[in-house]
Amino acid sequence: MKIILLEEKTVSQGDVSLEGFSSLGEVTGYPLTPQDKVIERTGDAEAVIINKTVFTREIMEQCPRLRYIGLCATGYNNVDIKAAAELGITVCNVPAYSTMAVAQQVFSYVLHFASRTADYNDDVQNGGWIRSDTFSYFTIPTFELSGMTMGIIGFGSIGSAVARIAKSFGMKVIASSRTPKTADGVTFVTTEEIFKNADFISLHCPLTESTKGLVNSQMLKLCKPSAYIINTSRGPVVNEHDLAEALNSGIISGAGLDVVETEPMKADNPLLGAKNCLITPHVAWAPVQTRQRLIAEAVENLRSFINGTPRNKVN
Repeated sequence: MKIILLEEKTVSQGDVSLEGFSSLGEVTGYPLTPQDKVIERTGDAEAVIINKTVFTREIMEQCPRLRYIGLCATGYNNVDIKAAAELGITVCNVPAYSTMAVAQQVFSYVLHFASRTADYNDDVQNGGWIRSDTFSYFTIPTFELSGMTMGIIGFGSIGSAVARIAKSFGMKVIASSRTPKTADGVTFVTTEEIFKNADFISLHCPLTESTKGLVNSQMLKLCKPSAYIINTSRGPVVNEHDLAEALNSGIISGAGLDVVETEPMKADNPLLGAKNCLITPHVAWAPVQTRQRLIAEAVENLRSFINGTPRNKVN
């Protein structure tokens, strides 16, 4: 089998092996592939492994031997899965590989805002403790999480993991979900109630027509002035102009974001420089162990397809 890896750099920068694919066929890999090179590089391959590369019907129709598209990701909105099914192309993703990594990232933001460790370190490094006339000074406000309310929008595997961690800190947990759910120690409420009552609002919903722009000026005005927004789901769930305005005007206290609407981030993004806005470059999913798990699962997906028993098929 001829296998093409179109985006090696998006899953490994030399720290995670991709050799598992070589046991399944003849492999050609590219660090990155511009969209206008996809057809040329896919060529007569039977299987292609991608992350964010877009596969439209037009592209698939020009790759007549293609029978398998393997995603090194959970999301598959970059592939026309209906067209793939009609053309006899199997599409497989890797679900739930990064659950704990993303939940961990959520609490890196929560603890940043609650404990201000980096801010205190900066102050100490700049001589603040040396100049202090007391053994301890607390000029940067901090707060305990115990007794505060974590609001979770979207209660899949990641939302559930965030709830478990929040409860371990003594937080109250409220959540909203598209489908009816129950969970010990979690109260399910409407999305509006989460915006009204939560101290931290953590987004874990998929990007759909109904969730696009979910965080907007109308919803943000429901929040406590002390509330924080955390987004590790998809960038377009947040209206970036509205969030920047809410941060800069004090409608809410802060935001922790791992995703933005256009990635890589554009220089004119209104959240750059917004007040108390912590931004990381879509890395919540990317600890080395998580990527090792991702690649292992992607290899097994392809192996299962070759053996005639495809797993994690999305079309």
